[in-house]
Amino acid sequence: MATMDELQVLKQAAAIADDIWDAVTEFDAFARDTLGRQLVRACDSIGANIAESCGRFHFGDRLQFRYYARGSLYEAKYWLDRAHQRHIVSDSQAKQLVECLTALAKRLNALASGLKSTKRDYSSALSSLKEAQEAYVAKPCDLASPDDLFNATALQWLSTIGSTGLPAEFVPPDA
Repeated sequence: MATMDELQVLKQAAAIADDIWDAVTEFDAFARDTLGRQLVRACDSIGANIAESCGRFHFGDRLQFRYYARGSLYEAKYWLDRAHQRHIVSDSQAKQLVECLTALAKRLNALASGLKSTKRDYSSALSSLKEAQEAYVAKPCDLASPDDLFNATALQWLSTIGSTGLPAEFVPPDA
């Protein structure tokens, strides 16, 4: 289940993708087919990866898709810069879109950091569920000497063990 922060970041990514879409539809045919398609795909990928991270169960998977979203965000900034340098978008339009992408990047980084700290807290809680080690420590015996380990009957039995490791009465005749 997605958190409120995740949903807000997803909504922000969708709004930026829609703004980029609107801007690209104004490009001439050549710019739209070359640079515009890349820009739209990168922006749509930001939100798609955030959404996919919300549907993942394991921390590592969720974090990986947030990193994919961040990569797509940087790709979108690259294509937006190309559009600005090639005079396809105006200075004010580029500035406004870059500010939106930068704000989204900060929120996306905060989501990734939050997930990492949640994982640390979760791992810490799991390790605190372990029993104390001293429950498994052997206590020293109260024997006077090592010879006290076996009584006469036990020593007699040990002497009957043959090469098979079994007492002679348990060894088959053909062994």
